[in-house]
Amino acid sequence: MNFYQQCPAEHGYPRFVLATFLDGDWTPMPDRTDTIPSTQNGMGILSHLKFHELRGKQDPRFVRTARAMGDYLVQEALTPNSGQYPAFTRSTGKRDQFPLAADCGSQSDRPYEVEPDKGGIAGYSLLLLFEATGERKYLEQGLHNARILVANQKSGDASHSPWPFRVDYRNGDGRGPVSGNMTYILRLYDALLAQGYEEFSAPCESLWKWIKHYQIPNAAADGSLFAQFFEDHDTPTNRTAWAPLNLARYLLEKKTALGPDWCADCAALLEFVRATFTHQEFGVTVCHEQDEDKQAWGGINSTYGAVLALYAKDIGSSTLADEARQALNFTLYSIDELGRPRDLFKNPGPGGWQEDAHTDVIHNYVDALRAFPDWGEFG
Repeated sequence: MNFYQQCPAEHGYPRFVLATFLDGDWTPMPDRTDTIPSTQNGMGILSHLKFHELRGKQDPRFVRTARAMGDYLVQEALTPNSGQYPAFTRSTGKRDQFPLAADCGSQSDRPYEVEPDKGGIAGYSLLLLFEATGERKYLEQGLHNARILVANQKSGDASHSPWPFRVDYRNGDGRGPVSGNMTYILRLYDALLAQGYEEFSAPCESLWKWIKHYQIPNAAADGSLFAQFFEDHDTPTNRTAWAPLNLARYLLEKKTALGPDWCADCAALLEFVRATFTHQEFGVTVCHEQDEDKQAWGGINSTYGAVLALYAKDIGSSTLADEARQALNFTLYSIDELGRPRDLFKNPGPGGWQEDAHTDVIHNYVDALRAFPDWGEFG
């Protein structure tokens, strides 16, 4: 975290806020101008706010960094204010555009496409940033994202999530019937209900009904309702570990507020991930991202370690706690003596995907340390 405080500024933002691919010296990779603003900065806001809390809210640098990420999302990363998803947070873009152009879609997004679930990630993180800073612009963008999501929400069924994975923001045409990550839209609705916006009560109930009655049971079947999360893939049947793990984390946080089945549901999600997405490296059980990528990237493997730690704590399993700690230690070996992380242990040098090196990593260690404070005694 201290290393990332040294990042040079560009266009008023730390460079890792606007660029997804950097080397260990903060130099953008010339052949990778594509970016993933919502996931990278949304999860980064969560990481920096959680780390700020872990350190007793004594160091304002981490809130300043979170605000820089939020400012980028609000000021630079929106669709045009027209169409079916107006002024909605972009899922992909290009690092050299301020603000992002109307046709900036990159990776596996087409030029005018957005991913609704990424608007949920961005909106929820902006709500937390509003709570931390009191700045209404963050609340207003999160509220706007939520209202756009409600306007386009369907009931969902056994082969369709309530939103498609991708949509053309101009006309709402969808691509990909299943979007596996519904958790952060649910979190966004929850956060707005906590702020007194009762208009989200019915949409929240409808979304939870789909998750509870279709998606969670599907973990014990073929897992097809956990397909599609990552911006650089568009195979409609490509299942990911990210979506069930983040849903399991939500269940572990809410517990009995969701009903008596929360623990059994969480167990089903983790059993699906363990059976489908884990493998051994150097004798350590690690987690890979998706059907189409079987590597233990920093984001997904730290997510696995954190969620497994939370579950192990709740059920009192020392065996699962040990496995969680080993997975987290595995990703720590990607950090060199200067504090520079690699996105993937196998990669030869520091840097790479910034969410796998940093922004979708730190919050996972905070969750694990909250569950097992003694794990931080030597670090």
